[in-house]
Amino acid sequence: MNTRRLASVALAAAVVLSTAGCSMISPQATTISYSAAEGVNIVHSAPLKVRNALFVANEKGTEANFLAAIVNDTDTDETLLVGVEGDTQRVRVPAHSTVSLGFDGAEPLLFTGLSAKPGTDVRTTFQSGTGEAVEDRVPVLDGTLSYLKDFIPAS
Repeated sequence: MNTRRLASVALAAAVVLSTAGCSMISPQATTISYSAAEGVNIVHSAPLKVRNALFVANEKGTEANFLAAIVNDTDTDETLLVGVEGDTQRVRVPAHSTVSLGFDGAEPLLFTGLSAKPGTDVRTTFQSGTGEAVEDRVPVLDGTLSYLKDFIPAS
């Protein structure tokens, strides 16, 4: 009888290990952080948070509107510097508020003299507060998506 018990315990252990083995060593997809949008979130842009950053460019890629949501959770007004190919622009964000560039009545930032064709990424620098400037690659889109057509720069 001990042999049967030992065999059934061994069989049960084999079943448990074989069915749970993959999940023990595989990463869970729900724990991987990503931007569920066309743009990118800029990590380490503190104290301001840059969310869903993207460019909408003309066909040649010489002009592009920068769209993003800039979140200020601090108690003071802050300024975000956005730099692309030698051109730097400022966005003032009041304390405890969000500025949605291109939406909610706020104008997007227009960058000219670029070499940023749709379908590419542009190296863009972000600096706010006393933090260090961070560089990230921001996608360049065109008007293929209907809700972005209005953001194509008029040449």
